[in-house]
Amino acid sequence: MTSSNSISSSASTRPEPRLTSLSHGGGCGCKIAPTVLQEILKNSQGLGPLFPIPPELLVGIETSDDAAVYQLNATQAVIATTDFFMPIVDDPYDFGRIAATNALSDVYAMGGKPIFALAIVAMPVGQLSAQTIGQILKGGQDVCHQAGIVIAGGHTIDCVEPIYGLVAIGLVDPQNIKKNSMAQAGDLLILSKPLGVGIYSAALKKNTLSPSAYDLMLKTTTQLNTPGFDLAQIQGVHALTDVTGFGLLGHALEMAKGSGYHIELQWSQLPLLDGVENLARDGHITGASTRNWASYGKDIELAQELPAWAQALLTDPQTSGGLLISCAPEAYEEVKKNLTAHGFDHACVVGQVTSTPIANDADQKVSVRAA
Repeated sequence: MTSSNSISSSASTRPEPRLTSLSHGGGCGCKIAPTVLQEILKNSQGLGPLFPIPPELLVGIETSDDAAVYQLNATQAVIATTDFFMPIVDDPYDFGRIAATNALSDVYAMGGKPIFALAIVAMPVGQLSAQTIGQILKGGQDVCHQAGIVIAGGHTIDCVEPIYGLVAIGLVDPQNIKKNSMAQAGDLLILSKPLGVGIYSAALKKNTLSPSAYDLMLKTTTQLNTPGFDLAQIQGVHALTDVTGFGLLGHALEMAKGSGYHIELQWSQLPLLDGVENLARDGHITGASTRNWASYGKDIELAQELPAWAQALLTDPQTSGGLLISCAPEAYEEVKKNLTAHGFDHACVVGQVTSTPIANDADQKVSVRAA
């Protein structure tokens, strides 16, 4: 990986633009909409025979899970994932921290622990100084050190928009892998972080986010999803996924489709970041939220009594969002105790996996009740 000191410092001689002004979208709001992604993947198949899937590949692309998992031996499987995006904040150090936290989340969401990472760095070197780019990398390095791992290399390119992220590699016991497709009928659904990061980021771009809300945004987006490893070892925990760019509805829908059961969410129980309701009511929503609903809204049933802005929040892209945990009711107390021990004080039950199987593709697979 090219050192930040070797990047041209020509940009340091003039005022630098805001990081968020250099990108057309920020954080996980940059993700390609689900239906567009499905079309791209379908067209990537080609007309020839598919390469046979090795039996050691325990998790692939079948259910849109958080990472790939490849078995090494009876007690070890390697987790491989990558995540990168454009700035969601203007402070370069904070941008690096958020991006790294988000990338490592997928390892925890599979029930594993990260062991090392590689950096993905694409920067407009004619507009950003070496010092600014170096601070982005330092933010990522500090988060990785917090997770107990090193950034062992990576790749850098000159790019018109700033992009940073990680390839994250982890390990998991094959017996403890938690796919998003393993939810069982009757399970409770627990969300570990409050919703509203995308709405906060939209307000930040318009300079209407308060300093206290910005601090809260940093706190939630840089909180590592470390409970995932411990949760995976609880017998009653059946499925895990992290809520990111497709919003709570999108990732709940992936869980529903994968498991084959309808999911019911309770609007009144959803944990929200402070002030998010007012920001959403005032129109601080992302374009990604609209794209998300256009992609999967046909599979969702919203209670008629929900407020007009509910759809925007339910589809709000979460950068470095929380874990969505599907567990047996009798495991709830142990799950809650684990989350609290890791500092996830806002974790709460937000819904359940119903006993109603999904009969066909035309079914509405996730419903949101008002109470």
